[in-house]
Amino acid sequence: MTGEPRPELQRDAERTRADLLAVATEVFAESGFSGARVDEIAERTRTTKRMIYYYFGGKEGLYMAVLEHAYRGIREAERRLQVDHVDPVVAMRKLAELTFDHHLDHQAFIRLVAIENIHRGEYIGRIDSLRSLGQPATSLLDEILARGHAQGVFRADVDALDVHLLISSYCVFQVANRYTFGFLFDVDFTDPRRRAHLRQMIGDVVVGWLTS
Repeated sequence: MTGEPRPELQRDAERTRADLLAVATEVFAESGFSGARVDEIAERTRTTKRMIYYYFGGKEGLYMAVLEHAYRGIREAERRLQVDHVDPVVAMRKLAELTFDHHLDHQAFIRLVAIENIHRGEYIGRIDSLRSLGQPATSLLDEILARGHAQGVFRADVDALDVHLLISSYCVFQVANRYTFGFLFDVDFTDPRRRAHLRQMIGDVVVGWLTS
């Protein structure tokens, strides 16, 4: 015997951890860190508080794991984007549209980001892995920008962080302000036609800015 866990036990552990992260993401996004209850997460996953403490060490550990998992989701989506041999203008549009889709399809992520900013980054600052996790986002943009500069199609006074800030702020707004903006201007962000229009708009904005 090697002392290693049996494969089926390993799969059960991974499944339990994934279930806890999924439910905890929704609970923290709905109630914030202060309002979320470990008892509710345990009940909704049909597990126990003891199991949550076993995997994550407590409420803070679970919340930080949720944050890391949420940020990892957008980075993994970016890494799956195959634009190595794509025209840089087309590649930049694809990246902007992918970010738009991910944010709208993972609205709990945006609410978590808003909650963490309410706490002034108290918990994200303890997750050292997120600094390195953010690098692929700017690295991909650096690659696309470099090809655009080499071809003479992108302006030279813009860097990857500038583009990332522009795309992220636009995409976050679609979720973070959808109710207030929607009420004030009678806009339905759930309308598929509106979504398609706004999706194209971020691509137009980024490409138009970079090629001006």
